[in-house]
Amino acid sequence: MTGQAKTPEPRRLYQQIADQIRELVDGGEFAPGARLPPERELAQRLGVSRPSLREALIALEIDGSVEIRMGSGVYVSVQPPEVRSGTKSLGESPSELMQARAALEGASVQLASSRITPAAMENLRATLDAMRHEIDAGRKPLDQDRQFHVIIAEQSGNGVLARLVENLFDERHSPISAQFRVKFEDKNTWIFALQEHEAILAALEARDPLLAQAAMHLHLDSSRRRWVEN
Repeated sequence: MTGQAKTPEPRRLYQQIADQIRELVDGGEFAPGARLPPERELAQRLGVSRPSLREALIALEIDGSVEIRMGSGVYVSVQPPEVRSGTKSLGESPSELMQARAALEGASVQLASSRITPAAMENLRATLDAMRHEIDAGRKPLDQDRQFHVIIAEQSGNGVLARLVENLFDERHSPISAQFRVKFEDKNTWIFALQEHEAILAALEARDPLLAQAAMHLHLDSSRRRWVEN
């Protein structure tokens, strides 16, 4: 008895766009070492959004096909790698990931606003204090950021929702999301994130579910813009 054939994983949009760019390079449209057109022009030419294009360019940089020089542009690598099977998956689309998180965490914070315990509220405040300390010290408060969101999800009273929030949050360690962090996160982005966390906590302290949901949506949408759209 033979096993059931494994269904191929659907190719993500950034993989498809990266393959299109690679085809242009392989076809001689852009020579090794050449600068690619500006993002806006290239996105229009390919008929895609700029966030999706940026994800594709990051994927191409990871596999060594292009070099992104901040403030200068994107250049075809002088010796680009030979890729025969197309751009491999490097994790979920960062833009889609943040949209999914906004939907789930908006629901979880709304539920948590009427159920959160005083102890959890204290833990959130302590987490933000620790986050501020890490930022002041010039470090990225990744652990504190995760803890803040996980505490809220756990206080929703829905274990399934809490697990989904954790899983989506940890997707930020995928190769493509990690590369976005390296390029587009700095002290200022974390200062903004901390301020947005403070607004979420204030809404929870007020026991206002709609305000809490709005604050979470604003935070995650702002994070997506800082992270993906820069």
